[in-house]
Amino acid sequence: MLTVRVTPRASRSEVLGARDGALRVRLTAPPVEGAANDALVSLLSECLGVARRTISVISGERGRTKRVLIAGVEPSWLAARLAERLGVADG
Repeated sequence: MLTVRVTPRASRSEVLGARDGALRVRLTAPPVEGAANDALVSLLSECLGVARRTISVISGERGRTKRVLIAGVEPSWLAARLAERLGVADG
């Protein structure tokens, strides 16, 4: 499980790093009709190298702070992958 703090309608989609126990992410998508959630799933899938279908937003669908579940992934793997790919460690 991963806590993500999203900023929608940014100039570009990017992962900024960790802050206050949450992964900070900027998304170009607006926060309407699930567009930002879809963009978040796509960005995390690309960054982590996992299939989109394994990623789901389990809470915070309508807020900026979201809880994301990545099926079949151990927290230690997730922390290592974030550190490797993004220079971020978050468990």
